[in-house]
Amino acid sequence: MGDWSALGRLLDKVQAYSTAGGKVWLSVLFIFRILVLGTAVESAWGDEQSAFKCNTQQPGCENVCYDKSFPISHVRFWVLQIIFVSTPTLLYLAHVFYLHRKEQKLNRKEEELKVVQNDGGDVDIPLKKIEMKKQKYGIEEHGKVKMKGALLRTYIVSIFFKSLFEVGFLVIQWYIYGFSLSAVYTCERSPCPHRVDCFLSRPTEKTVFIIFMLVVSLVSLLLNVIELFYVLFKNIKDRVKGQQLPPALFPGGTMSTSPKELSPTKYTWNLRAVILCYCFLFSPVSF
Repeated sequence: MGDWSALGRLLDKVQAYSTAGGKVWLSVLFIFRILVLGTAVESAWGDEQSAFKCNTQQPGCENVCYDKSFPISHVRFWVLQIIFVSTPTLLYLAHVFYLHRKEQKLNRKEEELKVVQNDGGDVDIPLKKIEMKKQKYGIEEHGKVKMKGALLRTYIVSIFFKSLFEVGFLVIQWYIYGFSLSAVYTCERSPCPHRVDCFLSRPTEKTVFIIFMLVVSLVSLLLNVIELFYVLFKNIKDRVKGQQLPPALFPGGTMSTSPKELSPTKYTWNLRAVILCYCFLFSPVSF
């Protein structure tokens, strides 16, 4: 199996731009999938084809029976699974890098405009446009990427496709060879002269690793689902908070209240007070 360092370095950069659930998912990917796959699992499947023996001397029979029993090696299948599952996260990282480049361009332009402003130039409108663009791209003043807008949508889409790939590979694995290995595989295929029995090396040990990788896949899928609901709930909560406008203030700083917001009792007493003041001022009776 190839070196995972390049993929590990790329995924490690996503840690700073992920939620707590995303960081846990990356930890599970590194420790329980990539690390275990590169150490224990690969060594367990090292003799998968050489130790696959059939009770026949017919040339080529063992090869075609092995191909029929295992269309793809478990190790290579899990390598493909990790690559496909990691691809949406890498696309999200590419979006983050794109925002960083936008940030650098906007910061350089903002510094140039501030120099012009210090010389007495009127650049308030261009500076406001740059600030609006920063908010649009989800970039804060200190350079930290904030998950909102297009970046948030990219993150949600990446979680969705990660979950979709997890489910897809689990279904494919179940359809091809299930989640356990048998000690004996029966084969009827040309050029085998008759029905032959083929024997697998260490089927129980390999079944244990299959179940382990299955559990890790289910845990990763559960983390993706939890993170997806968390991000969606947080997005809805932030939108509700953003729609709540602050109350208007009187010039003196007290909160204003419109007539609609007054209760019927308070509104009635205010009307009576106005009528009494009117009668007192314009009454023909003098004191």
